[in-house]
Amino acid sequence: MIARLVPPIAFLVALTACAAEHRSAPAVGPFAPRNAEEARGERVFFVFCHQCHPGGAAGLGPPLNDKPLPEFAMRTQIRAGVGAMPAFSEREIPDNDADAVVAYIVALREHGASE
Repeated sequence: MIARLVPPIAFLVALTACAAEHRSAPAVGPFAPRNAEEARGERVFFVFCHQCHPGGAAGLGPPLNDKPLPEFAMRTQIRAGVGAMPAFSEREIPDNDADAVVAYIVALREHGASE
């Protein structure tokens, strides 16, 4: 009885091993900013946010790409911080750059939803 189960189990293990490489692949393709504001937001994001939210995904901080927060709430989080997230003053991230970061995060979210 057990001898009959060995080939099917070996086949399933082989299939699982072949698929392992693909599990680490990104869920969506690369993102390119669509306009100057998103490009500025991407630059600011990489300076202040990327180390905790790499590419908008989870890292030291939670993922941003799947958070349905309205834009005003994202701006509030940038200024006030939440939990372990530090607050960023207007001197650190001027309002126009904070707006650009929000535009970039919204674009990342839309990109992920369209894939």
